[in-house]
Parts: sequence; C-alpha cells; structure tokens
Amino acid sequence: MRPFSPFSIKTKLGTLVVVSVFITTGLLMVAVRTSTEFRFITVFSVIASMLITQFVAHSLTAPLDEMTTVARAISDGDYTRRVRDAGRRDELGDLASTINLMADDLEAVDRHRKELVANVSHELRTPIAALRAVLENVVDGVSAADPETMRTMLKQTERLGRLVETLLDLSRVDNGVVPLKARRFEVWPYLSGVLKESGLAAAGRPGLTSGSGGHTRNDVHLHLDVFPPELTAYADAERLHQVVANLIDNAVKHSPPHGRVTVRAREADAPGSLALEVRDEGPGIPEAERHRVFERFNRGSANGGDGGTGLGLAIARWAVGLHGGRIGVAESSRGCRILVTLPGSSPASH
Repeated sequence: MRPFSPFSIKTKLGTLVVVSVFITTGLLMVAVRTSTEFRFITVFSVIASMLITQFVAHSLTAPLDEMTTVARAISDGDYTRRVRDAGRRDELGDLASTINLMADDLEAVDRHRKELVANVSHELRTPIAALRAVLENVVDGVSAADPETMRTMLKQTERLGRLVETLLDLSRVDNGVVPLKARRFEVWPYLSGVLKESGLAAAGRPGLTSGSGGHTRNDVHLHLDVFPPELTAYADAERLHQVVANLIDNAVKHSPPHGRVTVRAREADAPGSLALEVRDEGPGIPEAERHRVFERFNRGSANGGDGGTGLGLAIARWAVGLHGGRIGVAESSRGCRILVTLPGSSPASH
C-alpha cells in the first residue's frame, strides 16, 4: 500500500472541496452583512470554484498527457524518451518514475541485444577467417591437405561449434550466471596453439582480414615466452582463448611493419596463479585513454579509424572478470602492454 503523502491527489481533491466550500461560505457571510444580492454571490462563487478547479485539473491532466506521449514513443521503439515530472510527490510522480524505470530497462535490453549481435559477429569472424585462409591455400595449391592442416581446420570448426553453443547460454548471461568449465592445464602447448591459430587468421592470402578489423597483416612475428616451461594455469580454456586471441588481434593490428608481438606467461604472486601479458611495438595507448580502452565500442584515437568494432578488449575484460581476474594496461617503455592476472582457483572459492 502506498504511504500517505501530504501532496497526494486525494489530498489535493479534498483541499479543492474545502476551499470551494470556504469561499462560498465566506461570500454568503459577506452578502448577509452587506445586503449584497445572492445572485452576485452565486456568480462569484461559481467563478472562483471554476478557476480553482481548472488550476487543479491542469496540474493533474498535463502530466498525464506527457505520459501518454512518452508511452506511445516507447511503444514505437524510442527508448530515449523520459517523463519530466518524475520528481512529483504524488501518485502521478510515482507513475512517472515507473514509466522512466521501464524505459531504462527497455533501453538496456535493446542495447544488450545490439551489443550481443556485435559480440557474436566479432567472435565468429576469427575462426571463419582462419578456415578461409587454410581452405584457399589448399585450393590454390599453396599448401597440401595433409593431416596437420586438416587437424587445424578441425580445431577451428570445433571452436565455431562451441561459439554457437554459447548462444544457448544467453539466458544465463542475462541472469548474470555464466558457467565456467575451469581446469588446470599446461600453458606452453595451450598458448602455442592459440598463437598458431592467430597466425593462420592473419597470414592468409592478400585481402584476408583479421579477426576484428580490416587489416591484412602477414608481416608481424608472434613470439611466445613461457617460464618455467612446465607452467600451469587454472582457467576455462575457451574463455581464455577469447582473451588471448583478442589481445593478439589487437596487438597485430597496431604493430609497425615487420613488428613483433610477444605473449609472455609467468606465475603471478599467488601460488598457482597466472600472469599473462601481450606486448606489441606499436604507438601504445595514451595515458588519458587507458581507463576507457576496455569499454564496449571504444576504438580510441590511437586506432586511427581502423574499422574495427571496438569489442575485442571489452570481450577480453568480460572473460577475465568471469575468472575473478584482473586486466589492464601496464606501463611500457615501448608499444602497448596488456597485463592479465588470473587466480589459481575458482572465483567462488575466494
């Protein structure tokens, strides 16, 4: 039940009746004392009551007209409209706040839907590009369809299947619950496979684009540095693949001609944790933009309008957050250095 408010509509209507009766009574008393004709008193009383009623009615109907206009705009798909009288301390103010809250929720859902389509498109592009590179090389006779090539293509096809399966988990994503299939694995062979797939995606035939931008880069050298060689990590392999692949793709795009991208893995401060960094030799990220670099659709001035979607680093931050880890731009004397830290156990155990 709504708590009583001194400015509620019921109070206003009651005040209207009391004021009208008070005015009529006062005019009648004036008529008796001054011998004024009652017909004039009646006319004045009616006019005063109508003016007061008109004022009160306007204060009630004007917000309703605005709410009707906003509600129609929302029904037509314009979720940016809001009711201005949400600060009123009466039932209409509550209704305006409810409409604005509904509009906020609908706008968030619409934005999430658009970002989801962009995210899925972004993630599907990399394995499709890798498959296209291998298939075109086989068709043109550049490489043979040997078992190793077929195994690489099979891995990309399996990754496509896993990405499609993630679409079935959208309800869990909306509810803030995303299952992590975390396990402990050796870092060197895992990252070696990720770098090989990234090289296939970026080093295809001329005209082949990379995962998230419109670049053809087959001149960038990918280097892997893992110490100790038997280093292990505890993570969801598919989610971590999203992180590393997007960081490599971003580093390759911004590398100079014949540049070098280094993926370095070490044990972090906590036992069993992982410190992973991806470093390039490009122009780097200005310090003023570092706090915004992981925002969705942020491409930054350093990108120079590269045609990317601005989603790679946002997806990387999302996947790292699922693990309870941290990701950020670290200080570097040259180029850009992205540092990822993953805990050595499940986030739920902390």
